[in-house]
Order: sequence, then structure tokens, then C-alpha cells
Amino acid sequence: MMLRPAAAGRGCLFALLVAVLWLPVRPVSADVAAGDLVDKNNIEEAIEFLHPGLEWCVRRGLVMEIVETGNNSYPSVYVKATEKYQAQVEMAADGRTLINYVAGQPFPVLDPNDPEIARKIMWNYYYNPFLTDDFTIKYFDADTGPITPRGMVIERHFVIEQLRRLMYNGRVHVDPKPEFLPNHEKYRHQESLHPIIEPFDLKGIGSSTARYMDPDRSDDTWLYIPQLRRVRRLSSAQRSDALFGQDIDMDSYGGYSGNPAWFDWRFLGEKTILGSVHGKRWPAHWCEGGGDFVFCDTWEKRDVWVIEGRAHMPTYAYGKRVLFVDKFAFYTPSTDIYDRGMQLWKIWINGINVGRRPFPEAKISVYDYDTGFIPNITMVDMQLEHATRAALPSHEFPEEEGWYWNMGPKVGLHPDFFTVAELIRTGR
Repeated sequence: MMLRPAAAGRGCLFALLVAVLWLPVRPVSADVAAGDLVDKNNIEEAIEFLHPGLEWCVRRGLVMEIVETGNNSYPSVYVKATEKYQAQVEMAADGRTLINYVAGQPFPVLDPNDPEIARKIMWNYYYNPFLTDDFTIKYFDADTGPITPRGMVIERHFVIEQLRRLMYNGRVHVDPKPEFLPNHEKYRHQESLHPIIEPFDLKGIGSSTARYMDPDRSDDTWLYIPQLRRVRRLSSAQRSDALFGQDIDMDSYGGYSGNPAWFDWRFLGEKTILGSVHGKRWPAHWCEGGGDFVFCDTWEKRDVWVIEGRAHMPTYAYGKRVLFVDKFAFYTPSTDIYDRGMQLWKIWINGINVGRRPFPEAKISVYDYDTGFIPNITMVDMQLEHATRAALPSHEFPEEEGWYWNMGPKVGLHPDFFTVAELIRTGR
């Protein structure tokens, strides 16, 4: 039986209506608000605020509890130093060093139309308001292994006694300031991680790095391996290599810990992303099931500068890093890292708690200004579906305060800690 034209039209309209009703619905304007829970089932609601690495993690189990964007302020001594010295700060013609910098934020006024904005943002990152003098992190651990739908398979468990860094210029909290003297070597900073306590076959291993103010002088990085009774020197390019079967390299600490003078920086724009900045959980709490490769905590909208960095070194492991630099705190909530073929390879994610002490019972790590404590970090190798997650401090040391910012001798920080002799002594 043939339909009349009018009936045929109604039939087509009905079929079209049914088809439209069965199409997946995408929000006209995706958004998230305080109280929302973002996971793989409703990821489209938050897609505007997820860069590629974060999207990958959410689709594999990361759960984000959304809260209002938190506020905090800079330490008053950093603000005063910025006001005092900002007018005299300049960048060298090649952008690889600062002229007349003393302390505070080098470039407090930023213009997106400035052709040098990428480098200025990175110098603000390098001299950010919260890591100015030194830090000590004690008794933290890390798990590493493949990511599966049922959860992370832990291949190795690491426990590290301490990671310390001593800044030599831009100091505003601890004497001597604004420069640590004597400084005959013209250090920017010294940093040491040692000794490894677990696993047994790596016990005693440690590393120590010296970075210099001279942009043409490479880092001196030393690795002590007690099993071989030898100290090995690492090149600057090798700082991008993951060591000991895990995913983290030295240049990725904190999202980016390299020397800004060794990269070409490009400004990609401004964006609002989700970052875990005012976390509520201490110690680290890992997501459930397949998402346990990353922490679960509160997340909020953060306005960031998007900066692309490409290393000058031809043997550097990565093709580029894309840093999402928080406009207020000048740190990276997360960082996407690409291989030499410019395919997405890794992501670093910081989980941060902001406050005046890491937890209410803390007695040493106590401040008269808000600062950031980082109880959990994750680095994911998306190509291998492999991750390293770290709890800082470890769950094995429940009374350890873990983070000690800008305390110097009060927590036993001394230049002798950064020597090769100390590496060998603690590694025995």
C-alpha cells in the first residue's frame, strides 16, 4: 500500500523525531559547579576544563569532587620584596637570565600581548611566592605499576628518607637573605634526594644536583649507587630520563623543575582548568577501582597561563612540555608532556592542600601565612598505561608532618647535605 504524500511526510517527520530523541545529548554550554562530582560517566559536563592529560585520567577512573575556587594571599615579606625591587628587574636580550633581580616576583604585571610574556611567566614560575628559601620533604613513598580497569598493579614500592632544596638567591624568610652567602660557585640552588630506604635492591641510592645562575653552565647532577660503590654523573639531558623502573624524571618534579634558560617558551593562551588546590584529605587518598593510580580529593576552577616549552638539548627525552601555570600562585596544577613525535605521552598532577599547617596537630611545620602542602602527586605514562603515585608523607609514618617550607636550620637544613660526601655517607 502506497502512502499519500502528506502521510509520507508525517512518517518521515516522526522517524526524524525518534532519531533525534535517541541521539546522545551534549550540553549546549558545559559547566561544573560546587557540589558536582565529575567522573567518566559525566565527563562531557566538564570537558571544557580538562586538558588532554586530565581527560585521559578521568576516562580511566579519576573522580573529581568540585568545590568553590579558594582564595589565599602571598607571604607579606614576598609582597614587600616585589614592591621594593620590581622596577629594576629586566630580562637579558636573549631572555635567558634576569638583570638586577634581588627578590620577590620579577614581573608582577603581565600583558598577554607582550611578545616576551612566555618567558616572563616562566621567570615568575621560577621565583614563585611560596618556594623562596628552601624546603625539606621527609619520609615519602611511591608506588609504580601498570594501570588496569580493576586497579593499579603495584610492581615496586619506594620509600625515600628526604628531599631537600636550598635556594641561594631571592630569599625572603630565612637569614642570610636575600642571598645565601658565601656563594662562590654562584648557585641558584642545590638539591638532594637521599637515601632510598625501600626497595632493598635500591637501598642507599641517592642523587644530588647543583644548578647555577649562569644560563650556559649545565647542572651538576650526581647519582650514588652503593651496590656498585660508585658515583655517576648525569648529563642535563638525562634529567628527563625516568629512573629505577618508575615514570618520574628529575625535570618533572612539581610539574616542571628544569632550568627555564634551557627551553624555548611559547605562549599558547589563557584557560580555565580544574586543579586540586584546596584539598581536604591528609594523607593521600587514592581513587577507587581503576582510578586508584591517582588521588581523589576536591578540585576547583583555576585560571592558568598555557605555556609550551621545547628543550634546546637534542637528546632530551621529551618533544615538548605544556605547562598550565596558575595565574595566582605561579605553579602548575598539572602538566602535559609529549614525545619527540609530538604525541601525548605523560601527565604530572599535583594535589595541594593550602593552609598554615599540613594538618591540625602539626607542631613544627606551622606558618603565619597560607602556604601549599602537596600530600599526593601522580605521573602517568599514557602510552604505556603505567603510573607512579606518591604520598608525601608516606602512610607508613602517620605522625610525620612531611613538608617544611622555608625553615632552614630549624629542620636541620645545611649546605653540607648537598655534597657528594654526604650522598656516600647516608648511602652506606
